[in-house]
Amino acid sequence: MLYNSTENAKEVVSSAQAIAQGISPDGGLFVPQEFPSYSLDTFKELLALDYQGRAKKVFADYLTDFTAEEIADCVDNAYTEEKFGSNNPAPIVSKKYNGNDVNILELWHGPTCAFKDMALQILPHLLTKSLKKTYDGKDAVILVATSGDTGKAALEGFKDVDHTKIIVFYPVDGVSPMQKHQMNTQQGENVNVCAIKGNFDDAQTGVKKIFTTAEISKQLADNNMLFSSANSINWGRLLPQVVYYISAYCDMVNAGKIALGDKINVVVPTGNFGNILAAYYASCMGLPINKFICASNANNVLTDFINTGVYNKDRKFYTTISPSMDILVSSNLERLLYKLSGNNDALTKEWMTKLKTQSSYEVTQDVKDTIGKLVFGGYCDDEKTKETIRQLFEQEGYLCDTHTAVAVNVYDQYVEKTNDKTPVLIASTASPYKFSKAVLQAVKPDAQLPSTEFEMVDMLNEITKAPIPAPLASLKDKKVRFNNVTEVKSMPEYVLNALGIK
Repeated sequence: MLYNSTENAKEVVSSAQAIAQGISPDGGLFVPQEFPSYSLDTFKELLALDYQGRAKKVFADYLTDFTAEEIADCVDNAYTEEKFGSNNPAPIVSKKYNGNDVNILELWHGPTCAFKDMALQILPHLLTKSLKKTYDGKDAVILVATSGDTGKAALEGFKDVDHTKIIVFYPVDGVSPMQKHQMNTQQGENVNVCAIKGNFDDAQTGVKKIFTTAEISKQLADNNMLFSSANSINWGRLLPQVVYYISAYCDMVNAGKIALGDKINVVVPTGNFGNILAAYYASCMGLPINKFICASNANNVLTDFINTGVYNKDRKFYTTISPSMDILVSSNLERLLYKLSGNNDALTKEWMTKLKTQSSYEVTQDVKDTIGKLVFGGYCDDEKTKETIRQLFEQEGYLCDTHTAVAVNVYDQYVEKTNDKTPVLIASTASPYKFSKAVLQAVKPDAQLPSTEFEMVDMLNEITKAPIPAPLASLKDKKVRFNNVTEVKSMPEYVLNALGIK
């Protein structure tokens, strides 16, 4: 299988090249030229496999330049019981919310307690093998822009991995205290963390600019290095997310929640559009999905786009209690638009150029109509998010984080509006303890809050009895290693200095 750029279909690479480069030199994103086709018989075979077996099947169908042994090595080292607490790294918990059955896909049992672990525990293995196939001898410099969870998951995945260095940029006031502490206490000789004076979109734009600046790439090449990415713009980050939707469907069948062949609805709290795009790609393979429900917070640029066909990033930016979704430029939407436009690279490039130069673009009527049939877009603000956390806890004794609550709330809106009771899978993206203050305020609005993050963690545990994940509990006594802050315009200089390149 080969991959091409969304903005230049003539830029064709192998899967190893796509993973090693991360992004096309023209700024486009790599996409598969075709999708494997999974029949009901294929799914019947997958039903008998565990998560690791299903992952090996999906990876083998996309990474055709990897041997079965290489794929097995990647999967077996990534999805271990030691790292995820059980043999199934993505369990489903079934609850009710306002009388509706909800199947919650818990994607946060990994070492950093966020869904990004599902991809970032395997990406270093995929990347190091890709580098040997395509750029033998070079060191990869992983550049990451994060709104909170990707940064820590990438740091944890790549720490002390041979022939890699990783630099993470995050918005100085745009992540939770726990997320900041996770990143700034990160161990590893090859890691570097820096805050930027700006929001996530500033960080993401800055990283993409560094990637596509020829002069900087040459300086790296002269020092036997090349850039790669751990953001979901990298195909090696996105593909592992396809796996957990396919595996979750199999788990729902095996649990008797649905019959094989039944359609499901999928709800995803969405910022950069990667997680929901992975579900769409799974449907392109044959996963029976009826509706994609795209849940946003107050930064509802995607909701407006889904409903109008106009994407406009020139709007007020909100810092919310669901910070991983505080994004106005959803990078992975480009991949969806490329597919829905009939793989039209020129049109995709035109839209992306307009977004950069004019802050907005409008898709064609055909694409708008298709999106309207596929996707429901909704959003909720911080108050509704807290209300949902409280109601779910009161109704079911189930504690969820601020991002998952957005998804639950928007799903509730969808059912109220459509009365569609198709069995639902809701992506739960983080442990509630990563956002203790907001969750505490939700379940106990009148509580006198303690002064420190870890005191809030203890108080939340005392009130709810929800277990504190061990990786978060162990952070309490870790010392801060990084307290760097830079201007957005100084990011290239910071990268070169961090790499020892003057």
